Amino acid sequence: MNCLNTFFGNKVEKSVLSIILSVEKASILLNEKLLNGGSEIHGSTGNKNVQGEKVQKLDIIAHNLFEKEFRSNNNIHSVLSEEKEEIINLNNSGEYLIAMDPLDGSSNIDVNIPVGSIFSFFKNDAHSNSANEGFLRKGKEQSFAAYIIYGTATMFVIGINENVYGFTLNVKKEKYFLTHKNIIIPEEGLIFSINEGNNNGIDKEILNYLKYCKKLNNQGRRTHTARFIGSLVADFHRNMLKGGIFIYPNTADKPKGQLRLIYECNPIALIALYAKGKSLNKSEDILEVYPKNNHERTSFIVGSKRMVNQLMSFYKNEPN
Repeated sequence: MNCLNTFFGNKVEKSVLSIILSVEKASILLNEKLLNGGSEIHGSTGNKNVQGEKVQKLDIIAHNLFEKEFRSNNNIHSVLSEEKEEIINLNNSGEYLIAMDPLDGSSNIDVNIPVGSIFSFFKNDAHSNSANEGFLRKGKEQSFAAYIIYGTATMFVIGINENVYGFTLNVKKEKYFLTHKNIIIPEEGLIFSINEGNNNGIDKEILNYLKYCKKLNNQGRRTHTARFIGSLVADFHRNMLKGGIFIYPNTADKPKGQLRLIYECNPIALIALYAKGKSLNKSEDILEVYPKNNHERTSFIVGSKRMVNQLMSFYKNEPN
């Protein structure tokens, strides 16, 4: 079986491989914390992050593990993290910028539901006047993207060179090994993932799509199934492998959407694109959106191509 080093050794630049291995090292340390951390990983710090959300203890642990590892890699110019308002400058000669959500779904930690880490990688733009400008770019300009899902097994999923690969952690050997080669999202799926607790504050077109998903067939059996974990990585990962759609629209209390464009939606959208899926913010391709600030929020729809198109047909009053 191929480990990360062996598999990517002759497929990517040395600088890219070094960054992939940095993510590997820090994520293995974080996985160990999740398995054996005890009381130090549970609960809130009592503080709020730049988005006004409660910061969990493991949010800070995860951020610090990745930041420490990235500081030791001279190929990394700077890091944008969900947990820090300002950009972290590391090495002025570094080739790459990293935007990250160190721990996606951290509110699920205390109830033992899968969580993840999400990464967006950009080539450092020499024409930018500052690192800040370097992160304000369309998602389609990402060089590659990745996420880790810490679940029943810990997996490292990488979207690079227009392909998506999944590597599963062997805890004893402390390495990830290739288990999923050339992942493709089924063009059609049965799963719809949305927090229906927001139904009173979302577009009628989405409500009509949900009614469509809940219709029974001629035998009185359901045509779709609802699954929602509340962790972007976990919900997307399941739907990517099985076929489905993830919907996190703008709501009455979150009119701009909940998820962050640069370090949550963009990397997931790039992976979806490479896996032959589709993503939108309702009106346009997520990867075509030019962000106005580093912590910008957006609505997000991603998954099987036909399911995304079906949802959008309701906005055109053309349900199939």
